[in-house]
Amino acid sequence: MQGIRDDRIDFFRGLALVFIFWDHIPGNVLGDVTIRNFGLSDAAEMFVFLAGYVATLAYRNVLLRDGFAAACGRILRRAWTLYIAHIFLLVLLIGAVSLANSHVETRDFVQEMHLAYFVSHPEQAMIEALTLRFKPHLMDPLPLYIILMLAFAAMLPLLVKYPLASLAASGGLYALALHFDWNLPSETGGGWFFNPLAWQFLFFLGGVAALYRGVPFAAPRAPNRWLLSAALVVLALSAALVWTWGRPELHDALIAPTLGQWLYPIDKTNLDPLRLIHFLSLAYCTAILIPRGVWLDTPLPRQIRLMGRHSLEVFCLGVLLAPIADALCTLAGDGLAVQITVGLAGVAVMTAFAALREWGRHMTVRKPAQA
Repeated sequence: MQGIRDDRIDFFRGLALVFIFWDHIPGNVLGDVTIRNFGLSDAAEMFVFLAGYVATLAYRNVLLRDGFAAACGRILRRAWTLYIAHIFLLVLLIGAVSLANSHVETRDFVQEMHLAYFVSHPEQAMIEALTLRFKPHLMDPLPLYIILMLAFAAMLPLLVKYPLASLAASGGLYALALHFDWNLPSETGGGWFFNPLAWQFLFFLGGVAALYRGVPFAAPRAPNRWLLSAALVVLALSAALVWTWGRPELHDALIAPTLGQWLYPIDKTNLDPLRLIHFLSLAYCTAILIPRGVWLDTPLPRQIRLMGRHSLEVFCLGVLLAPIADALCTLAGDGLAVQITVGLAGVAVMTAFAALREWGRHMTVRKPAQA
């Protein structure tokens, strides 16, 4: 059963990439339909959880078949690929932002993208970028992913042999990071936007879920009705709370000051427990209520799956397209039709790029076979 691939993984990874792209275009109306508007978590949680899920499925078999050295070597090679992508993406992003800045006089994209430090201190910024301390806006997930893969290389044998104990250790680190406000340093003197000491818990939750499910996203044969009901209640209450954020008077009337002090801030940097609970509820309901089926082979889901299959490349492309899309919207008046057109055009480019990558992969596999 471990060898059976569940196409829902690629679908939801691709959907997360679409949501991340739309969320990264400030003020774009398509950002209003992403999951961040209907609950306390967003596409970042989807991406990190599925990264842990997929990594465990991929490297567990290598560990069992070829041993720790082989598995660790392949994980470190993947981390190195991510690191190279991070450096190249930084260079390309600086070029894209400079291009946008040269055509839009009413906006300062350099400041908005947190690239002012690079402009004022280029040599120091490059050193900080090489050590993952300098991370412009939109690029934060990649350094997080690199750190998580390095931790995963060390933890894989324990994760496979003692999954619950490993998860308990990961949860302990998460609790300590929240309590003592631990974080890795950044170039500003503060911490990382995505605190690796906190987000690692979600990554390893995905890993343990992969080990205990056997088949990716397979639903239990007899779903726990009480657990499903509780998860649905969490989703409903979260959606109601988010809905009141746009209605301050109603929010103040419904949320007592003492309750507000307990709820807020719902911190994304340290993966607030409420965000974690909401996402786990969403993941459980999705696994139970959205089964595998022929719907995944229809045209639109199939294209989304292609993006998920080439998630690293598509993510990097989305980061580059976001400031360009933002600049195009500004130049064209930022009307509703313009926002929708630019947002959908960006997704079309990402889809075409994923299709090109898939075609290239098939050609690479076919040539050795023919030889």
